[in-house]
Amino acid sequence: MLARSNRVKTLAPLMEEPTAQPYDDEDSAKKYSPWGGLRDWLRNRSVANTGWLMYSNGRGSAGNCPDLKLLLGVLGCPLGPIGVANDPLPHLSIKDVPIETSSAQYIVQQYMAATGCLKFQNSIKSSYMVGRVKMVSTEAEMATKACRNYSLKASETGCFVLWQMMPDMWSVELVLGGSKVHAGSNGKIVWRHTPWLGSHAAKGRPRPLRRALQGLDPRTTAIMFANARCLGEKKIGDEDCFILKVAADPSTLHERSDGPAEIIRHVLFGYFSQKTGLLVYLEDSHLTRIEATGIDVVYWETTIETTINNYRAVDGVMIAHSGRSVVSLFKFGECSMSHTRTRMEETWTIDDVVFNVPGLSMDFFIPPADIIKNGSGGDACNYQSDGKPLSRKLRNGNLQQVPVGRSKCGD
Repeated sequence: MLARSNRVKTLAPLMEEPTAQPYDDEDSAKKYSPWGGLRDWLRNRSVANTGWLMYSNGRGSAGNCPDLKLLLGVLGCPLGPIGVANDPLPHLSIKDVPIETSSAQYIVQQYMAATGCLKFQNSIKSSYMVGRVKMVSTEAEMATKACRNYSLKASETGCFVLWQMMPDMWSVELVLGGSKVHAGSNGKIVWRHTPWLGSHAAKGRPRPLRRALQGLDPRTTAIMFANARCLGEKKIGDEDCFILKVAADPSTLHERSDGPAEIIRHVLFGYFSQKTGLLVYLEDSHLTRIEATGIDVVYWETTIETTINNYRAVDGVMIAHSGRSVVSLFKFGECSMSHTRTRMEETWTIDDVVFNVPGLSMDFFIPPADIIKNGSGGDACNYQSDGKPLSRKLRNGNLQQVPVGRSKCGD
């Protein structure tokens, strides 16, 4: 081996970084800029030098717990670096192809065979997965202080439900510490709804949910790495792995940049076991430069490292049923004394997987009503009279819709 859409003009883009304080009324949330919220978050963190990673009795909603919003904002529903919508499953091609690319294609073919993901193209049209999560802020480091470890015995626990319809529609609902994040894609746009920001659309081409790449959707994972480069080999735990790299190109990064925030880099590394062919480790790095009035130029680097394990066959498809993610959120600037680093962890398990969900249709992936009203297409048949989305649940093998406020994971 080698050595190592539619654009929503009046809505702010989906944020993949910390967000600001919540708003009591919907109008204020709509006027709010996520990047302005990041500025507020930075200022608040500078003032609160002591104890800001501690929870109030380990509980509370995102409205009064900054760390819970940080956990949900960073770990709740991050996206992959590039879009895969409508792309076919990759084929092996070695003619006039660099050896880094042809090697990666061969590894992806082995992954497809190991997971049985061809079933996603031939017989599986939709899927439903429900699981549990545990999130915690574990550590903070500031330039003026030594690294401080926080033993948070009362970590936040929650659950999530992921719906998918091939080839490119998905919806995820995640409940943690009394707050709920809901995100999805109808194949044309990606959006996210949080209690403190309301609904926001992502800029650029639709991208898949990173959580789905963590061993839950072999088809999307294979397409994501279809044009990857093979960087070599590395041992992860007891597994000898091949390393594949995929990165967003400059034009994609430019599309995703917004106002004072410039996306500089978004890279994803996949580690595929040489023994089983399965994806066992996922690492991505996201770097943003922010220059706004009233603050110095700062950089945010978010690194997420995920260990994927406990693969089990579900109707002939290998699905990972547990894993652990470790996040490093690093802020630095031109001044060497201005850096901060926050570390977070998430453990997750899958409780149930269902393929070819009865009654699931395109209507279940319609974006929220306020995004629809601003020209994103679709209709509002999936929403209550107050504009709030309906939640989907499987009951006795059939799909039903209930108001989102009544939704409980695994119910």
